[in-house]
Amino acid sequence: MIEAATPWSREEFESKLCEKGKGYHIHHPFNVMMYEGKLSKAQLQSWVANRFYYQIGIPQKDAAIMSNCPDREIRRGWILRITDHDGVDQVQGGIEAWIKLGEAVGLTEEDVTSLKYVSPGVKFAVDAYINFARQRPWQEAVCSSLTELFAPHIHQQRISSWPEMYPWVKEEGLTYFKKRLTEARRDVEQGLAVTIDYFSQSRAMQEKALEILQFKLDVLWVIADSIMLSCCDVNIENGIKYKRQDQMR
Repeated sequence: MIEAATPWSREEFESKLCEKGKGYHIHHPFNVMMYEGKLSKAQLQSWVANRFYYQIGIPQKDAAIMSNCPDREIRRGWILRITDHDGVDQVQGGIEAWIKLGEAVGLTEEDVTSLKYVSPGVKFAVDAYINFARQRPWQEAVCSSLTELFAPHIHQQRISSWPEMYPWVKEEGLTYFKKRLTEARRDVEQGLAVTIDYFSQSRAMQEKALEILQFKLDVLWVIADSIMLSCCDVNIENGIKYKRQDQMR
């Protein structure tokens, strides 16, 4: 009889989760081009317009987690993620900040909120993520949110590089990234605690957690793939060249 592998220690498990950052979409070619200042105005606009669909999906995902979670204390902490994006009382949230980002890159509010520039691949990937949160145990959905471990770096990249690489972008448009620097770090603490507590019951569960986190990394990667395909030239080996009609301003 083969004995089950011993669970990793909490420290080892956390380290394994952090190692998944090697597959974070900060390394995707489109995000690399963005950081290096190689995107055209239309391409940056396309990214902003497409990623808005992900932004409006985040509070739906978090509401799904709360609806499946019987733990009152977890819900009391998790609800902050919804108000962070939807806003509360007179305080505007991340969704409003993203609309301002759209305006800062030259889009209108209607351009962004109408979703008319969102590619089918982006919709499919985001919807798959929301459905995962609705259908799976809440602890698994919490685990999938741990790509936030790697988010502060990508937000800081944009804050640091955009003023130099894209000086035409209005500075107030960077508010979303600045806001998420502190929010993401706070969210990670809660999500990491839940994940380590729940999945450390066995090595098999810890390995499942790594698979769940990989699923979310894949979602983000597919979103970047879809955006790149929607606004970049594609050269096929047989010499056929396909370019999607540029619909951005």
